[in-house]
Amino acid sequence: MKRPKRPTIRDVAEKAGVSIATVSKYVNGQQSFSPAVEEKLREAIENLGYSQNSLARAMVTGRTTAIGLAVMDLANPHYSNVVKGANRVALANGYNLFVVDMEESIAAVRPLLEALAPRTDGLIVSARIPKDVTDWLAELDKPVAFLGQPERDDVLTVGTDSVQVAALLARYLVRQGFKRFGYMGYSRAPSNADRIQGLMQILEPAGVELLIFDVDEPTNEAGERAAARVLLRPDRPDVIIGWNDLVAIGMMNEARSLGFKVPDDVAFAGIDNIPISRYVTPPLTTVDVCSQATGEVVMKKIIAMIEEKPQPTDLTLEPALIIRESTQRHFS
Repeated sequence: MKRPKRPTIRDVAEKAGVSIATVSKYVNGQQSFSPAVEEKLREAIENLGYSQNSLARAMVTGRTTAIGLAVMDLANPHYSNVVKGANRVALANGYNLFVVDMEESIAAVRPLLEALAPRTDGLIVSARIPKDVTDWLAELDKPVAFLGQPERDDVLTVGTDSVQVAALLARYLVRQGFKRFGYMGYSRAPSNADRIQGLMQILEPAGVELLIFDVDEPTNEAGERAAARVLLRPDRPDVIIGWNDLVAIGMMNEARSLGFKVPDDVAFAGIDNIPISRYVTPPLTTVDVCSQATGEVVMKKIIAMIEEKPQPTDLTLEPALIIRESTQRHFS
């Protein structure tokens, strides 16, 4: 059985009684016509079911109507929520979203972005990339925005303030009466130093000790692997803050396996407020970093840049403290 012939731009022109050039200019938004002509064009396109080939449209307009989003690990619920928010806005504005998972591989970052860039009108990229790649992106002849703060200040960034996020959590935990803090950070991330700064802003004036540790990747498994070397120390912290919820949950699960009571023996807190954080045992205290809102806002910004509307250099979203049972300890 033969497939029905796909309508062409010539078919639209014949049905509307105009030239092929007129149809091309209309569908590509290059020229306005009289209301009567535009009505004929709309009717012809609708009746024929005509849709323009995206490659042909890109050749005419210089635009792909595609936006690239490169994240470090799509398995991380924080990033999947960013993608969800970004995709919602992209679709509502007639853009397609191309998502690239860099899988926490620094070596893969540049090749993946080099392959993605020519296929898109703009790029949204995780800030956790090498500075030389950030510099290369900043020089591209197309809009680029970063999720979080990369290692330069003259680029568009969207996200929560890492200093504020850490300080918000530390302030609450000090008020809860905790005296020995541990921070299981991720030193490969540019914002790790900002989080330490935020913790120290609160802990130093309070005379509270901070022990700093590091994971090799920001995952549940890395948290589990790191737990024993922190928990079995003679100066064990009475509360541990994970780089993110995944690290904190991994450590908390391993602590329970080692026989520690959470939060009575040791308490845990994370950062991100991923969905699973409310369902683990005990539910995890965390900071909501507005993952879906970040995706929505950064997509609105990048679309505005593509469409040549003036934009501020950065936008900071407001984090929110989420208090749950993992830090609800009763001090005597």
